[in-house]
Amino acid sequence: MTDEHGDADPARETFSPDPVGHTDARAGLTANELALEYGRAGLGAATLSEAVDVTEAMFDEDVTVFFGLAGAMVPTGMRRVVSELIRDGYIDVLVTTGANLTHDAIEAIGGKHHHGETHAEGKTEREHDETLREEGVDRIYNVYLPQEHFAAFESHLRASVFPPLERECDENGSVSIERLTRELGTANAEVNDREGIAEDAGVAAAAYEHDVPIYCPAIQDSVLGLQAWMYGQTTSLTLDALADMTSLTDRAFEADEAGAFVVGGGVPKNFVLQTMLVTPRAYDYAVQLTMDPPQTGGLSGATLDEARSWGKLEPTAENVSVYADASITLPLIVSAVRERLEG
Repeated sequence: MTDEHGDADPARETFSPDPVGHTDARAGLTANELALEYGRAGLGAATLSEAVDVTEAMFDEDVTVFFGLAGAMVPTGMRRVVSELIRDGYIDVLVTTGANLTHDAIEAIGGKHHHGETHAEGKTEREHDETLREEGVDRIYNVYLPQEHFAAFESHLRASVFPPLERECDENGSVSIERLTRELGTANAEVNDREGIAEDAGVAAAAYEHDVPIYCPAIQDSVLGLQAWMYGQTTSLTLDALADMTSLTDRAFEADEAGAFVVGGGVPKNFVLQTMLVTPRAYDYAVQLTMDPPQTGGLSGATLDEARSWGKLEPTAENVSVYADASITLPLIVSAVRERLEG
């Protein structure tokens, strides 16, 4: 209810007029223009528009950005989005899974992921996957990967990645996981350049080239981790899972302002957020892209407001959680923010 001047009724404590606008989906909209149109609407559109605003503030050069990458983002086509963010200085620390690093390396050395189907015509999903198994093809929802690419990846590790680390272990007893990811990026870049691979060298290579550390706290939960363990059975290669904590927390301590951009959940999300628990402060900005609901109490769907209760976010932090498929929301947010920052 309003008075004769159209102002809000002072008896209403929580309501003030802010009419929902109607999104203009005209031809020729840029990513930023679409994000602004989303901001006029409600539901997830308004939330995504807010995420663009928070990400824009987070990508300021004075903010140290900790980027968490979980889920099948690399094999399903988000690889270049992340590698270009690293190359252009928007990511200062990357925390990801061994699986994403595995698929990143496969593309770097010449392998490709392929469009597939969830089930073939005339077959149940189970029958379809049994056929794929017989044909030596792995499925990630609607993406296929021939298993021979894993064999090439394993050869790559044994020829170019593990031997230098083995020599360091002979001298020092072990190496950190971050040291392994750096050597992986080095080798990926070298092979990619030497072989003239059409696809770019990718995430780990970009991180190596731009001195961005990659932390992989659950590396054993991947083909990369399995191969490191197998190689270590007959050599001196040993990974120290706790060695990364010092360099990671040093970066958190040194940050004047800090932002967390989290794609997916699981270990990378928690590893990013818990980093600030050992500092006197917390994150100033945070964005998460997830499809997991918060009502189950699981970490992957937990809101960033909930993280504030743990002291992982500052009381005044700007934060937003977007509940939608990250393969849709990540490129849109990044493109809109780049448009604003780069003109």
